[in-house]
This record gives sequence, structure tokens and C-alpha cells, in this order.
Amino acid sequence: MKHIVKIMTLLVAITAVWISLLQTAMIPQSHTWLLPLYFIVSLGCYGLFMVGVGLMQFPTCPQEAILLQQDVIEAKEFLKHKGVDVGSD
Repeated sequence: MKHIVKIMTLLVAITAVWISLLQTAMIPQSHTWLLPLYFIVSLGCYGLFMVGVGLMQFPTCPQEAILLQQDVIEAKEFLKHKGVDVGSD
């Protein structure tokens, strides 16, 4: 719920700034109408950048990998006892 409030506050603030820029003649109106598009493109670029950073810093968990392998071996043994062909190792 807190994230929704933050996002809505940010959107209201950005909309207020955009409307104020439309009413004042600080920036040419042709550029001002494109600001939401620039914002969306910038947000997309930021999102892609954050996904890339997250993938580069993806943590490895060797202890969890060992536990997962043990679970796989245990499951194969259980299925073999039940008569299911699980293939070769």
C-alpha cells in the first residue's frame, strides 16, 4: 500500500509540473506536449538499466545449490522405489 501512495504522489507531482509548464511560456509548447512521452521513454530506459544491473549482480548461492541437488537425488530415489523410470544419472 505504501508503494501505491508513493507512485500516486509522484504522478500527481509530475502532472502538476507538466500543467504548470503548459500554462507558462518557459518552454515552447511543442516541446511541452512531448514531456510525458520523454518521461515514459526515460522510465523504460531506467527499468531496462535496473534489470541489467540486477542480472550482472545476480547472487550465487552454493549452499542452496547443494541442497537442491540433494533434493533431486532424494526425489529420484523415491520415484525409483515407486517404479517410475527417472532416466540415467
